[in-house]
Amino acid sequence: MPAKGLPRILVLYAHPDPEASVANRAMLAAIGRLPHVTVHDLYAAYPDFFIDITFERELVRDHDVIVFQHPLYMYSCPSLLKEWIDVVLSKGFAHGEGTQTQGKYWRSVITTGGAAEAYTPDGYNRCSVDEILRPFELSAMLCRMKWLPPLVLHWARRIPAEERKQHAENYRQWLEAPMALMEEAKYGE
Repeated sequence: MPAKGLPRILVLYAHPDPEASVANRAMLAAIGRLPHVTVHDLYAAYPDFFIDITFERELVRDHDVIVFQHPLYMYSCPSLLKEWIDVVLSKGFAHGEGTQTQGKYWRSVITTGGAAEAYTPDGYNRCSVDEILRPFELSAMLCRMKWLPPLVLHWARRIPAEERKQHAENYRQWLEAPMALMEEAKYGE
């Protein structure tokens, strides 16, 4: 672990159009200089979608917490992140006989284009964000990782700039002091 006993945190950022993302840019700006956090922009690293699996697995091995930061796309994540999950966290490395992710932490940090009310049983999407993220939670469990509650910013483009700024600050504060949330994690070992 880095100085002060902080866990090493890998932020896997996946946004196919990062210049258009007001909220994610603000979030990245807020966390960019944290010494124990590695921000890895998947779309910048792999515009051709050919993922360097060996390199990515080394990143995973070198970090204690894996943050999956992305917009919610079609009730899931952007396609490159899904490809990353499929090829990097595959059987033999992260599950099955593979134990390289055992005991690590998984946190989804997402933005949505809809209001929070849209993610209710009676809302537009007819289910909660937790229900939508259930496949990711199950993936964490399969990989013997500890699931942390997701950090969600609803209506990312439409909320006032001050709310976006506060959300980015909350994100930075959690990354600076993640231990309390980590102690409440489920699954894992």
